[in-house]
Amino acid sequence: MIPDKPPKEDVFHGSEDLKKEAHISSFEKYKELYLKSIENPDEFWGDIAKDFFWKTKHTGQFLDYNFDVTKGEIFVKCMEGASTNICYNVLDRNVHERKLGDKVAFYWEGNEPGDELTVTYRELLQRVCQFANVLKSQGVKKGDRVSIYMPMVVELVVAMLACVRIGAVHSIVFAGFSAESLCERIMDSQCSLLITADGFYRGDKLINLKLLADEALQKCRDKGFPVKRCIMLKHLSKEAEQTLGSPPAKRSCPDLQVPWNPDVDLCWHTLVCGESDECEPEWCESEDPLFVLYTSGSTGKPKGVLHTISGYMLYTATTFKLVFDYQPDDVYWCTADIGWITGHSYITYGPLANGATSVLFEGLPTYPDVSRMWEIVDKYHVTKFYTAPTAIRLLMKYGSEPVQKYKRESLKVLGTVGEPINPEAWQWYYTVVGEKRCPIVDTFWQTETGGHVLTPLPAATPMKPGSATFPFFGVVPAILNESGEELEGPNEGYLVFKQPWPGVMRTVQGNHQRFETTYFKKFPGYYVTGDGCRRDKDGYFWITGRIDDMLNVSGHLLSTAEVESALVEHEVVAEAAVVGRPHPVKGESLYCFVTLTDGVTFSRALETDLKKQGIREKIGAIATPDFIQEAPTLPKTRSGKIMRRVLRKIACDERDMGDISTLADSSVVEELFQNRCSTAV
Repeated sequence: MIPDKPPKEDVFHGSEDLKKEAHISSFEKYKELYLKSIENPDEFWGDIAKDFFWKTKHTGQFLDYNFDVTKGEIFVKCMEGASTNICYNVLDRNVHERKLGDKVAFYWEGNEPGDELTVTYRELLQRVCQFANVLKSQGVKKGDRVSIYMPMVVELVVAMLACVRIGAVHSIVFAGFSAESLCERIMDSQCSLLITADGFYRGDKLINLKLLADEALQKCRDKGFPVKRCIMLKHLSKEAEQTLGSPPAKRSCPDLQVPWNPDVDLCWHTLVCGESDECEPEWCESEDPLFVLYTSGSTGKPKGVLHTISGYMLYTATTFKLVFDYQPDDVYWCTADIGWITGHSYITYGPLANGATSVLFEGLPTYPDVSRMWEIVDKYHVTKFYTAPTAIRLLMKYGSEPVQKYKRESLKVLGTVGEPINPEAWQWYYTVVGEKRCPIVDTFWQTETGGHVLTPLPAATPMKPGSATFPFFGVVPAILNESGEELEGPNEGYLVFKQPWPGVMRTVQGNHQRFETTYFKKFPGYYVTGDGCRRDKDGYFWITGRIDDMLNVSGHLLSTAEVESALVEHEVVAEAAVVGRPHPVKGESLYCFVTLTDGVTFSRALETDLKKQGIREKIGAIATPDFIQEAPTLPKTRSGKIMRRVLRKIACDERDMGDISTLADSSVVEELFQNRCSTAV
């Protein structure tokens, strides 16, 4: 599966300086450890587990599982018999055993430049204990579900760790979701308490979060599920003399109209005052639930992905340490929101388990200007930087000058997450942002996987722009055809995994049948990712996009990601999205949306050029799109993902959009309808 030697041509290598200090400094070392992780997982993961605190040790095999629905119920169990507390491991262990109490856990950078806060590990532990005592005083106990609906503030981390300290299960809902979405998730996960904030700014836009939270709670009541308590943090409306917690926002909003229901609402600051900053952790079994996190809900009813304690802790800690080659003097910045799995795994749990210092950012990459990210990199001397291809492509539109205003000399490793990165964006990131000295870890994983499953390692694996490279330790990928047969050598098909790793999800909240049907029924014996994948002649894996983003044009299976990548390679195309629409002859035809770089005008000549040079010459005539529409802006969720479901509706001229509450800007839809191509056949 892993080649004997890495390729020498058409690849990029990490810096020699990085290799000197790297945890895994060569391809040979990577392969040796990978084989050990597959052939002797008990020993491999057992060695890693020794770095953590266990109240009781595990008995029996490290991982037990069944991936074959024909042989009984699907299950994964890790370290049965062991008990621990993840909050104790990421905070108490660092403060008391590793003597990191005075080390910075988070540099919080607010929406407004200059709005900042520094929190040490000792301070974070004290604040978590205080809020854990608050939760206990409100009757929250082990196993209870708590919904968290907050902006990117330190108190969000405090709330989630306070939950797990007392054995409660957190269900974080991204603060950009609608009241209806919040209500749906509260009810599905059976939450007994909601934690929220008054409001926050996202760029120039004011979000009255408490108003949305109240609307959601009213919807819950209307549906027969009253939530008895709501704890609200004063983020924008707090008084200047408030010293507990975050400082007053520089762009505070004291006149913010905050609805208040005295029968339900409680003030965070009032509750915390006087609470002890000591709280004994609740010791939990390995397979006790840690959190429920819902997938975005772009299609169908959201799935509550459930992760458990020990396996998730070990896997996020290990992937963070090795994929980012974490060193004790690093300053790490993941630009994701904690409301998504990336924020759970690689802002909270993975970095804190390693005693890392992180940047926690409330704002936007383009506010107040398009240099904001690089300003922050220089301000905190960020060494490891992790962001989404969407953000990279957005900033590419403005060229290199906003990047080069800042030095970025501290950067050592760059990462990408959320979707496959097209080679052109990879090259820009590598050349302009990293100045050809920072390896790029292009990570493939999902909410369901808990952590990275296909990824380069900075000093060990030569990089190919756009490739997810090789499997992480303990992960065994395979590529299947439609009949479920494993394909060897260079090939393309369904990406599956043959065995579990510690961090994989355990079930869908309240619906194990859906878990089995979604991930295991199509190909018994395998975990099915839902993604297409290509393996090249050198053994590198390339994610080709969701299987439902594959189009069948005249009997040929085309990957929308491949067509999008070809379009974006054109010098005037900043971003592209491709969907299918029914065609009476070909079955499906390609309908493309393109966002052009600043100052470029869309024309018939450009359209012809894109079809000819952009598509026909790079993929072939079969991939020539029938329609190319200019899209000044693409419809995206607040996490930056393109809502292709909406684009398909526009391509087919269908006005019934369904729920588009997750869109960052719904006005984009009407603009795209007005500019759509004439599709009369």
